[in-house]
Amino acid sequence: MPAPEISGQSWLNSGPMQIAELKGKVVLVEFWTFGCYNCRNVEPYIKAWHQKYADRGLVIIGVHAPEFSYERSVTNVQRYVREHAIPYPVAIDNDFSTWKRYNNRYWPGLYLIDKRGIIRYLRVGEGGYLQTEQRIQALLEEPAGF
Repeated sequence: MPAPEISGQSWLNSGPMQIAELKGKVVLVEFWTFGCYNCRNVEPYIKAWHQKYADRGLVIIGVHAPEFSYERSVTNVQRYVREHAIPYPVAIDNDFSTWKRYNNRYWPGLYLIDKRGIIRYLRVGEGGYLQTEQRIQALLEEPAGF
């Protein structure tokens, strides 16, 4: 299925990004929230993939969708992003508009989007790190195919 656009009330670490403008890149969209234990366990892998594959065309976008009221505070999200040295863009999705567009139901939920803008892989929760990384590598090797 074509990847829906990402909207955010605000963005951290970048200006607003559009999936349509990222064609030709592999995009990993991660739905997360800073109070989620499972999200915190996935975080080191997301950061490592960013560091390892950004030069090869991987774009990671974190979509912060709050589970609890204290996670709705953009200031709290900014603090977490700063303290945890999260380098990639983070969209604030307090109204769950992107969450709903993706029909997501999970923290964390990882969506891999190919160079044509098609969702090719979904990973729910922790684990499957090797498999996810292998999918990233395979998608990066594919031609853009426009």
